[in-house]
Amino acid sequence: MTMLDTQIKNEMASENFKLAIDDNPEFILSPMRCNDGNGTLSYLFFSEEFVDMARAKAICARCTSKAECLAGALARSEPWGVWGGELIEEGRIRTTKRPRGRPVTKSHAVLTITEVPLPEHWVA
Repeated sequence: MTMLDTQIKNEMASENFKLAIDDNPEFILSPMRCNDGNGTLSYLFFSEEFVDMARAKAICARCTSKAECLAGALARSEPWGVWGGELIEEGRIRTTKRPRGRPVTKSHAVLTITEVPLPEHWVA
């Protein structure tokens, strides 16, 4: 396959994807706080780290689409991640996440992270 063939194939795939988006209104970007348009926040919602999960839940806490997001995740039986401010594993809401390895013998403090507002000059 030559570079020209690869370029033509990529352009055709790109055109097919654009048509699929134009035909399906579900692909419209939503006003959800987690949807920044380029996926830079995705790692927070699918991380194994407790700090990242707490940050994702803090973002969800002030979202207007939280209920719809959670209902959609439960309806689709999402395998894992933070959806609608809740931790989902195997299509069910989990109240706690146990770290890998042996069970902890001491209880840990609950981790809460508050969202800090961005300065006006940083917001585009």
